[in-house]
Order: sequence, then structure tokens, then C-alpha cells
Amino acid sequence: MTGFIDCHCHISARDFDNDIEDVIENSKQAGILALVAVAEHAGEFEKIIQLSERFPGFVWPCLGVHPVQGAPPDPQRGVTMEVGLDFTPRFVSSDRGKDEQREVLVRQVEIAKRLDLPLNVHSRSAGRPTIHLLKEQGVEKALLHAFDGKPSVAMEGVKAGYFFSIPPSIIRSEQKQKLVKQLPLESICLETDSPALGPEKQVRNEPRNIAVCAEFIAKVKGVPLERVVEVTTQNALRLFPKLRACIRV
Repeated sequence: MTGFIDCHCHISARDFDNDIEDVIENSKQAGILALVAVAEHAGEFEKIIQLSERFPGFVWPCLGVHPVQGAPPDPQRGVTMEVGLDFTPRFVSSDRGKDEQREVLVRQVEIAKRLDLPLNVHSRSAGRPTIHLLKEQGVEKALLHAFDGKPSVAMEGVKAGYFFSIPPSIIRSEQKQKLVKQLPLESICLETDSPALGPEKQVRNEPRNIAVCAEFIAKVKGVPLERVVEVTTQNALRLFPKLRACIRV
């Protein structure tokens, strides 16, 4: 059996409340074997767990706190006491704000290491600081989701054994295309980051768009699509070994 694993999606987002059954069924029809459902804030934890119970063996909880908190109409801000760092100036404008994000990330790293779980890491405008922090903390299992840094910085993560997941927005992102060109296929996973980072701007993204990532990666790498699917799925299973209990590939 072959298929895709969406290593980072926000299936608990309100965007999917009205048609979650259809979204899940469309995901399965698109060849997806599992969705790793990522939280942005603690208030989502219960909803994600409920979804994993509603769709057992298909939706897998990935619980953490995003480095940027708050949603419109409330102002967004850096997290204070999702796993990762986000130094986008409009969210974090001071060294203190960056230090607070680092503290939160370190605490989550400690929990992951204690439970022997991988980290699904958000980093934006903070590629090098994120990788350096993970290495300093002795993290061995990490996924850098939708990495927006330079390929040369990403290669520092590759040397540390980290994986990088690529979203459908690669078809319109020169940065992602350059990243994939340099990353070894053995370090790449697939994601959709649904409902964001879809093939089209301002259009709701869904897990079923996962094939867009794989097809474009195959094009950039000059390898068969089947090879991309096989390697990225095996990479995901190495990173998230608990998925093997329900998936046979």
C-alpha cells in the first residue's frame, strides 16, 4: 500500500467545521494515509483529540503552542510563558519578546524529550535561531514545517538529522523551490498546512492538495512521482513511528 502522509495540517481550524466529513473523505480519496493534526494554542487540544477519536487511525494529534498567539479581531502577539520561533517584526519587535518565545520552545523541547516524541516546529523569520536552539537542546527528532530560511541554513538542519516538510504553496514560492532543489529527498516530508499555504492565495487549502507538493518536488528533483511518494512517506514514518501501528506501506 502506498500513499501520502500530511505531516502538518490544521484540520481543527474553524474553516473546516461545516464540512469536516467531506474534507476527511476527500483526503482519503486523494491517497492520504494519515493527517498529523497540529494545534496552535492550548484551547484546540481537546478539539484535536476529539477529531482523532472520531477518525481513528487517520487523524493523529500533534499538540503544542504556536509562537504567535491571538487571532482577529484581537491583536496578534508573540507567545508568553506552536512549537517554534516566529520573529516576524509585526509580531515580535523586541529582544525580550524573542527571549520569551525561546523559553516557551525550550519548555516544549523538554516535554518532547521526556516523552520521546518528535517536534513539529514552526519557524518564520527565525530559521537559523530555531535550528541552533534545537541543536543546543540536543533535539534529535524534528520536523521544520514550511521552512522560510535559506537553503544553506536548512542544510545545517539536515546535518543534525532534521526533516523539512513542503506545502502546496511551493508552486508559487521561489524560496520553497530553491529549498527543495538543495534538500536531499531523504530529508523531505509533505504537508499542506491546511487551511493555509495552498496552491492558490486566499483560497482554502485542504489535505487533498498534498499531491501538488509531491508532483512539484518530483519535477524539481527530476525523479519519478512514485519515488517522491515512497521516500517522503517513509521519512514521515521514521519521524512519527507511532503511525506505523495503523499504516502499512
